[in-house]
Amino acid sequence: MSDEQSSPSDDGPDAGDDPFAASDATVVAADPESVFAFLDDPANHAAVTPGLTDVRDVEPLANGGKRLSYTYRMAGVGIDGEIVQTLHEPSERHVFELRGRLTGTIDLRTEPVDRGTELTYAATYGLPENALTRLGAPVVRRFNERQLRAALENVAAEFDGNE
Repeated sequence: MSDEQSSPSDDGPDAGDDPFAASDATVVAADPESVFAFLDDPANHAAVTPGLTDVRDVEPLANGGKRLSYTYRMAGVGIDGEIVQTLHEPSERHVFELRGRLTGTIDLRTEPVDRGTELTYAATYGLPENALTRLGAPVVRRFNERQLRAALENVAAEFDGNE
């Protein structure tokens, strides 16, 4: 797991004490190019991200990234929004901006390590104010951390046995 945290404008979101920020890492049994390519396909995000039930209207961007619409289910409610990939550095990094009722950034980094690729997932989310009021910051933080950890484990599972 990675303890490094920084700001979204340079090296990624700063989890600090922000209940809407989370960061974690795992080792994936594949080279960085393969992990990056897997994460470069929006359909794969729907397959590995808990709560992400639909990606649609995918369009390429000049920076090599993509813009798309999505549906995320939280507490049984579907929330629609848009994701714009603001940074697309092949084999190294994807940065996404979430727009709509859910806002925030997602920063995915791939780095070669002895056993494959270290995949770091750092995110900062903005939820509608009433969600924080109802749930409270500690509940939101634990939820975000569990969702992020599950997504990392799901990506790693995609490559298990593919060495």
